[in-house]
Amino acid sequence: MLATRWPGAVADAVASAIAARGPSVCAVCRGWGRGRVCAECLDRFAVAVPRCRRCALPVAPTTPVCGSCLTAPPLFDAALAAVDYRPPWDRLVSAFKFHGALDLAPVFAAAIVDAERRRAAPRPSLVVPVPLAAARWRERGYNQAWELARRVARRLAIAAEPDLLLRLRETSHQLALPLADRAGNVGGAFAVEPRRRAELVGRHVAIVDDVMTTGSTAAELARVVRQAGAATVEIWVLARTPRPGEA
Repeated sequence: MLATRWPGAVADAVASAIAARGPSVCAVCRGWGRGRVCAECLDRFAVAVPRCRRCALPVAPTTPVCGSCLTAPPLFDAALAAVDYRPPWDRLVSAFKFHGALDLAPVFAAAIVDAERRRAAPRPSLVVPVPLAAARWRERGYNQAWELARRVARRLAIAAEPDLLLRLRETSHQLALPLADRAGNVGGAFAVEPRRRAELVGRHVAIVDDVMTTGSTAAELARVVRQAGAATVEIWVLARTPRPGEA
């Protein structure tokens, strides 16, 4: 993949130049078109729907905050998601996350940016990725959350910091655990880089990841960032797992 050969903005510029020279095969329908996911597939599978502004789950058009968040507000102040974690996005996220499909990162980042631009809310001043464990860094060669975060930040002209948050220990994949065990799985797994805590004081922060499932990881990160002095914490993801029974 291009992004494994050239760093950051250089890889993006090279990829964009190549894409502009001709059509490519759509990752969804396998047809020829412009972009890694063609316009027709985006129109079909990335339709904007009303979402709870606190947890990003789908809601009725006249419902800004879902009943669950009114009853038990999450530790983060807001959340946004571009799509639901269902076909074809589940397959594409898996390819991006586990199989080096970094050519999908610009598509995913653009979807997150579009979701942010649709809402009427103050924009964060800092974007940070969910940190990846060292073993998974070695295995994959990249942090998929940072691949999204840096592109989102560039498009929105927001500062981005890849190393402000730390993962202190390995955790099991959340999707492999029962719902009741997921909060405990990530408890105490994250921290702010001790020498850089002052950078969060009073800041409006967006934490970026590929998928949010139950929100346990998001809640733990929000708790850690708030303890460091952040004023507002948001969670930005490409995909949100639907409620049980709604997938």
